Amino acid sequence: MEDIAIIGIGMHSFGRTDGLSGQAQGAFAVREALRDAGVKWEQVGVAYGGSQDAGNADALANHLGLTGIPFVNVANGCATGGSALASVVSAIRSGMAEIGLAVGFDKHPRGAFNPQPADWGLEDWYGETGLMLTTQFFALKTQRYLHEHGIAEESLVHVAQRAFRNGALTPHAWRRRELSFEEIAESMAVNLPLRKYMFCNPAEGGAALVLCRASQAHKYSDTPIIVRAAVMRTRHHGSFEVFSPGLAARQAPAPTVTASRAAYESAGVGPEDIDVIQLQDTDSGSELIHLAENGFCEHGEQGLLLRSGATDIAGRLPVNTDGGCLANGEPVGASGLRQVIEVCTQLRRQAGARQVPGAPRLGYTHVYGAPGVSAVTILEAP
Repeated sequence: MEDIAIIGIGMHSFGRTDGLSGQAQGAFAVREALRDAGVKWEQVGVAYGGSQDAGNADALANHLGLTGIPFVNVANGCATGGSALASVVSAIRSGMAEIGLAVGFDKHPRGAFNPQPADWGLEDWYGETGLMLTTQFFALKTQRYLHEHGIAEESLVHVAQRAFRNGALTPHAWRRRELSFEEIAESMAVNLPLRKYMFCNPAEGGAALVLCRASQAHKYSDTPIIVRAAVMRTRHHGSFEVFSPGLAARQAPAPTVTASRAAYESAGVGPEDIDVIQLQDTDSGSELIHLAENGFCEHGEQGLLLRSGATDIAGRLPVNTDGGCLANGEPVGASGLRQVIEVCTQLRRQAGARQVPGAPRLGYTHVYGAPGVSAVTILEAP
């Protein structure tokens, strides 16, 4: 199977950009990625992209140029960016185009997301119980997980503390102030055990990648990053996911588990080989769960990892080196590609104050979206 390379990366900073539409932020990210790759929009032969609240991704052609390009809209919740990337990789491998684009952008209203039960195949009772409010669902899932695996609530604080510490080192992050343990632990309760500074915020921003066959990458880039795996999986019956209307008597592995296993197999590596990691951290509890589901520790070991500094930038498992969703916010369409851009930046050794020490060779990204979709990529510096 032929390798595919990322030859261009581009972002519009996450956060709030009043007066600029989500589509305009997406177009900005595409232009930055094209500039980084040294190619023109007319050279792009296929594109996949998505946005939840800022319009159709294919409408970016109105900003970039009407070239007749096959441009496919992707909608997989928070896994939209990872799904778009996996689709572009497959399209280039199939011979559909020499150069492909993955793009995501969004511009969410202020406040929590407000999904409706019927849009997700659920009856009204599910919303009436409050579980359509994702802060409440993730709090319940986290509470259960902490209890089952003997993890102290202080671990939730440590996740957020590290996220904001890393965000303070990241020029394009939205939240760039380091917070103390006490500020996080004593912040307003939202849905216990999760507090104000343990959640990410719906946000705005754009992110884009330009890709081609690895054998042709030298024509465009001095720093191509090889895509060793790009995998997306959905849930099985019995996995406990957002918008699940019940719990099965027998629990099945989460889609993150199946996606990560498939990615490791495709790349021919294991979690012990990864040098820099991006995990979905919609909230502190989700990151704890995803550390184990992606194979980086056993269930229940997270507290020790966090206390020891293993997940810090200079630790043996550097996680969310740019601050993750907690520090950057989450524009749903762009979030997964922001992760990939951060890993590319690390593997290029261009991350500045947040650079992982040594010479990181393998990077890993993971996104998780409703109603149980996970996408994983494994990237390699050549």
